[in-house]
Amino acid sequence: MLTKTRRIPRQLLRSKLLVSFLPEAVELRQVKYLNNLIEQDHRFIKRLTKPGMGFFSFETAWRTLQGFEMMNMLRKGQVQGVDKGDVKGQVTLIAKLFGVAA
Repeated sequence: MLTKTRRIPRQLLRSKLLVSFLPEAVELRQVKYLNNLIEQDHRFIKRLTKPGMGFFSFETAWRTLQGFEMMNMLRKGQVQGVDKGDVKGQVTLIAKLFGVAA
């Protein structure tokens, strides 16, 4: 994903130097609305992390952000076996995963 300020010309993307550093799975998205969809999905995470004092270690940041992403996916109905809006199913899944009483 490239923002307006960080555009990379096609010739540079196809150059051998840049291709050697990028994994094969990297895909150039030039359709603006696809980038907007990704940014909209991350807006929820940004809203949760901004008021905090930041993370003191990479491990803490990784685990916290993974938890935020998982809860966001659960809320949006993107988890297989739990429907969107099924609060009881969401609570049951969290109880199973983390071993907490519902």
